[in-house]
Formats: sequence, C-alpha cells, structure tokens
Amino acid sequence: MTEVTKEQVLETLATVRGPDLEHNIVELGMVSDVFISDGKVYFSITVPAERAKELEPLRLAAERVIKEMPGVKGALVALTADKKGAPSGAAASRTPPQAGHGHAGHGHAGHGHEGHSHAQAQQRAGKIGVPGIGAIVAVASGKGGVGKSTTSVNLALGLQANGLRVGILDADIYGPSMPRLLQISGRPTQTDGRIINPMENYGLKVMSMGFLVDEETAMIWRGPMVQSALMQMLREVAWGELDVLVVDMPPGTGDAQLTMAQQVPLAGAVIVSTPQDLALIDARKGLNMFKKVEVPVLGIVENMSYFIAPDTGARYDIFGHGGARAEAERIGVPFLGEVPLTINIREASDAGTPLVASEPNGIVAGIYRDIAAKVWAQLEQKPQRAAPAIVFE
Repeated sequence: MTEVTKEQVLETLATVRGPDLEHNIVELGMVSDVFISDGKVYFSITVPAERAKELEPLRLAAERVIKEMPGVKGALVALTADKKGAPSGAAASRTPPQAGHGHAGHGHAGHGHEGHSHAQAQQRAGKIGVPGIGAIVAVASGKGGVGKSTTSVNLALGLQANGLRVGILDADIYGPSMPRLLQISGRPTQTDGRIINPMENYGLKVMSMGFLVDEETAMIWRGPMVQSALMQMLREVAWGELDVLVVDMPPGTGDAQLTMAQQVPLAGAVIVSTPQDLALIDARKGLNMFKKVEVPVLGIVENMSYFIAPDTGARYDIFGHGGARAEAERIGVPFLGEVPLTINIREASDAGTPLVASEPNGIVAGIYRDIAAKVWAQLEQKPQRAAPAIVFE
C-alpha cells in the first residue's frame, strides 16, 4: 500500500471550503502542521473561538475527506482557536513550534489560594461520607473526548503505585468505560441480597454500570434514576478500607455531576483538558460548577499535550501546547502535569492494560505517578478551600 504524504493530505484538504465559502481551508492558513504515522493523519483546524460550534461541520468535512483517501487508516482532527480569537474568514496566527522543552510533570504547584481551615469541615457537615474511604477525588472534564477516563484509571493506578489503597467508581452511567479500560468482565456478586462486592483488577476495587448491563445496552434514564444509581454504586458497595476513591465523572455539567458535587463529600477535583483553547473553554464551565458547590480544585492536567512519533521519538505540538498550564496560572490552581499523546496510551487503553500497570517503568507511567503524588500531597494537607481535586479532561 502506498504511503500517504503530507502534500497529498494538504491537496485533499484544499477541496474543503473555508468559512467564507470562497477559499479553501489550506489557502486561509487554517490547517496546522500535518503529522502522519502508521497510516493515521493528525492535524488541527484554527477557527474563531466564538464560531466553534457553528464550524463543527467544517471539522467533520475535513475528517471525512481525509479518511476517504487511499492508504489512510484513520484521522484525528481537532478544532483549535487563537488565544485572542481570529477574525471570521481570516487566517489565525499560529503558535511557533516549541522544541526541547516542556518537561512533563513539572507544573507550578504553589499557586493554590489558601482558604479558611474550617471551609471543608463546613462543606462536609451536610454530606454523609462513605465508611472506610479516606478521600473521594473526582476526575472531570467539560467535554468528552479529552481522555478523562484514561486519566482516571492511570491516576488511580499511580496513587496505588505510590503505596495507597485505591478504588475507582465509574460515574458515567450512559457511557461506562471501566470494564474495557481495566479488562474486567462478568457480573459482581452481592452480600445479604443488597451490598454489592466490587470487581477488581490490577489491585483496584472497581464499580461501574458497565458490570450490570450489556455493553451495547442504551441507558435511557432520566435524572432521578441516574442519581439513584450513582448513590447505590457509591454507598451500597463493599469498598472496604480505601485511602482514596477516584470517581470518573461523566463529561459536562449535568445531573450526575451535580449529584456527586452536592451529595458526596468530595475531597477535591482534578480537571482534565487538552491544550487547545476550545477544550479549555468547556473545562472552565465544569470548573465554575464545582466552585459554585464549593468543591476545591486540586489542579489541571493537560492531556494529549504533545505527540511523540513512535518511529523517531520526535515531538510535535499538534493541538498547541501549554494552554492548560496557562489556564491553571490564570485561575490560581496547581498545574499537575502534561501527558503526551502516544500510540502506546491508546493501544494500552483499548487492550485494558493501562500503562502504569503494564509499563510501570516507562516515561508515561512516571508522569502519571508524579501527578498522583501531587494530588495526594494536597489531600494530606490540613483542610483548605483549595485542597481537594477534580480532574477535567
């Protein structure tokens, strides 16, 4: 099979009309540097932030024409936006390539605003804890597709690798992913006809709606049913003694998120986002929701921060770089680290063999363990307004 070239990709993208309907997206300077690896094509399209939703069909059109090219196995296309916003129909300025810096895991950890020591105690007063669980940490994202569940799993395994007893609750009722990510099948057993025994793999205790229904079953539930299911999976499970329970939150700011934030004494939240501005805009919405219900934010993780070519090891900032770090500094919360976009992370996630467990001595596993250490360091501190952590992808 003939290998696809960058020139062929750009030639194909030149058939996609830009927002002005007169020029194509290549002429308008909207296409980032194109990277091709193993038949998969990666690039982003720069659009004005205020027109992101309106221009989603543009992204889909570009993705479609590339996937139809002979020799292309797949395409990963993202919309991104210039920091200041690009004028409609004009070419947006691009961030210059950054080479040789941006070491993962070395974030600014000292920017959290200290609050009153009784703030968390007041927060917990109206919320019933779960016996045996020391701290409940939410991992959240303002939108889907940013790698929140993969981050949740590897954060949990990173905490465990650092010597802690850890469980993970899959709070995504509509799209549970823990059975696949942790390679767990079967149904959980019950004790006394009510208490559910969690499933387990890699030393993690796990509960997910995916263990209770078939993978292809559509969950057509309204808010009250979702809330009830979440509380049962949290409070009617034999978790035993855990130092940390990681909660993989569904994306967005709907019923499930509000239920967890309002009824569960979350120690904090970790926010997961990708580098591009549009993902950060969605992450801010989730961040603001948690602030309104007084859940502290432990920090932000920048996922898919940069791409490592599997053949050469070269680094490419396909979706921009540093956006999450800048956002963390802007709002005064710790930056927890940068996780690269690598083929290994995707393959390991699909196979149910998370990298922290399957390649514990690898670079990516070290990044996750470092993030976990930063999260735990904050949880160990005396109760403060900024101590807990929510993760947004």
